[in-house]
Amino acid sequence: MKGIVLAGGNATRLYPLTATTSKQLLPVYDRQMIFYPLNTLIKAGIKEILVIVAPDHSGQFLNLLGSLFKNHGIQLLFEVQKVPAGLPEAFVLGENFLDDDNVTLILGDNIFEDDFTPDIKNFQSGGKVFATKVPDPERSGVVKFDDKGKAIQIVEKPKKWISDFVLTGLYVYDNRVVQAAKDLKPSGRGEYEIVDLHNFYLEKNELAVKVFDGEWLDAGTFDSLLEAGQVVKEKKLFENFDPIINKAIQEFNEQLKKISKKILS
Repeated sequence: MKGIVLAGGNATRLYPLTATTSKQLLPVYDRQMIFYPLNTLIKAGIKEILVIVAPDHSGQFLNLLGSLFKNHGIQLLFEVQKVPAGLPEAFVLGENFLDDDNVTLILGDNIFEDDFTPDIKNFQSGGKVFATKVPDPERSGVVKFDDKGKAIQIVEKPKKWISDFVLTGLYVYDNRVVQAAKDLKPSGRGEYEIVDLHNFYLEKNELAVKVFDGEWLDAGTFDSLLEAGQVVKEKKLFENFDPIINKAIQEFNEQLKKISKKILS
């Protein structure tokens, strides 16, 4: 299993904050947002992770993450996404990185309270995605279940109500997803849609959808960014980080302090 964190895009809803840095480098309580999706992957035992970034802020990602985990058995690679063309492009950009391995893709602005480590570690084939109940499902990819709790339909931003359950930004697929992504056709809005990949596996009866109840934070607006920091503090989600990440951040902070003292001396 390999991991991909999709941290590209322009995040125009967060202007002017994202005029000078990437959304995923904005702080959520005591650390940058990017550490939360990285934690989901690292806790699940994934050692090789591709971070897809926008060209304008690629240097900032390298400054923070370039050598952060080099002494901790985690290999981070970076790929620049010049023009965002939809979530499935992550699998095309990561084709050589993935080789024949399975992959867990997580969006760089998604923060989860739940620990999905068993789901990722025990994954074998097909696809597995994660759904939760929300008050405004029309804004996302919506999944409909039958009476037995089996997913039977997935629609992106449906105009008519289907269900209150939406799919979140965490996706686990086998290595067939690369070719499936390459075979997709753009939607009416000119982008490749992740829902089409879900349906690729759903039509083969190979898509598992897990429903969870914990917090899911999509920190893409001013209000949700503020809420994310509050939830992390109140529910003490900062205590859920893998020791590898905490140790790496501690070492990074100590290095910065030493550099600052040298500059001032």
